[in-house]
Amino acid sequence: MDAMPEPLLVKLGERSYPIIFGPDLAPGIRETAQALAAAGGKIAVLTDRQVAEKQGPFLRLALGDAPALVLPAGEETKSLASLGRVLDFLAERKLSRTDALLVVGGGVIGDLGGFAAASYLRGIDFYQVPTTLLAMVDSSVGGKTGVNLAAGKNLVGAFHQPRGVFVSTGLLATLPAREFAAGFAEVVKYGLLGDASLFAELEREPLTASSPGLPAVIRRCCAIKAGLVEADERELAPEGGRALLNLGHTFAHAIEQVAGYGNYLHGEAVAIGLAAAARLSLKLGLIPATDVARVDAVLAAHCLPSRLREPLRQESLRAAMASDKKVRSGSLRFVVMRSLGSAFVRADVDPAAVDACLREIGAG
Repeated sequence: MDAMPEPLLVKLGERSYPIIFGPDLAPGIRETAQALAAAGGKIAVLTDRQVAEKQGPFLRLALGDAPALVLPAGEETKSLASLGRVLDFLAERKLSRTDALLVVGGGVIGDLGGFAAASYLRGIDFYQVPTTLLAMVDSSVGGKTGVNLAAGKNLVGAFHQPRGVFVSTGLLATLPAREFAAGFAEVVKYGLLGDASLFAELEREPLTASSPGLPAVIRRCCAIKAGLVEADERELAPEGGRALLNLGHTFAHAIEQVAGYGNYLHGEAVAIGLAAAARLSLKLGLIPATDVARVDAVLAAHCLPSRLREPLRQESLRAAMASDKKVRSGSLRFVVMRSLGSAFVRADVDPAAVDACLREIGAG
């Protein structure tokens, strides 16, 4: 077994915070809660039913008898209605600005809990305890929080950085195979946008939940994201910066919305989005067809799709893209690749090329 990675600091001045890695971080989480209590504060916990059922011993050791709100698992929970439930829970528990919310779950619970923490009393502290691979490598880091609307994904939210992130890799042992595979879409994304050697490693040897090198890969992805967040926290850089993390996501968010939230796991939609982004990069004359085939092969090796399971209306996907939060001055921006391992933002994309990519991933 490879050694567990060293902690990583996300450097944002007075809002800097650590990402801690370990096979079982329940004792460290308990110490954090006890330190807060010693200082006169208290915690409340937000999680989902799937985590509560599968990670009971971890939760009891980490959190003791801290009050907890348990919500249904799944993308449908990432809603304004659920946000109201969390805010009411915090108010009922009389949390103050010296208290904290501890969010235990995947990307849905993490985004929802972070937005609740940003909104309640105009902002309280929160800690992320990601329980899925996708949340460990991506959504728990960086401070993007929010919920979905019928009009689109993540259209309501706030930038609110956590006080700390506990990546307890032992939690992955009970993760369903489909959920684990979905998380690898974000790992592949990091290789494509800024780490060609990581992508090459994924080509040579697909990773599994039992791979000794998995914790190091998780830290590597966190480090890439931390660097982009430190340089461009609020995604304001015009030609790249944090926006590079949206590689494949313009397509993915449209797929999730049109198919109905929950029909595709987020990572599955991202995988198809990465396949579409590779095809768009080819049509723009940036990468060769052999690179598109390499992207498809890596996705397949990690049990991820590169095409829609069933056709979705092309017109509906285009309309969903038009309401995407990445639109600037009426122009939709795409993250494309100049090579595998190097990406940039492009706004002047021919709609006909986008339509062709949608057809190639199975849109009707």
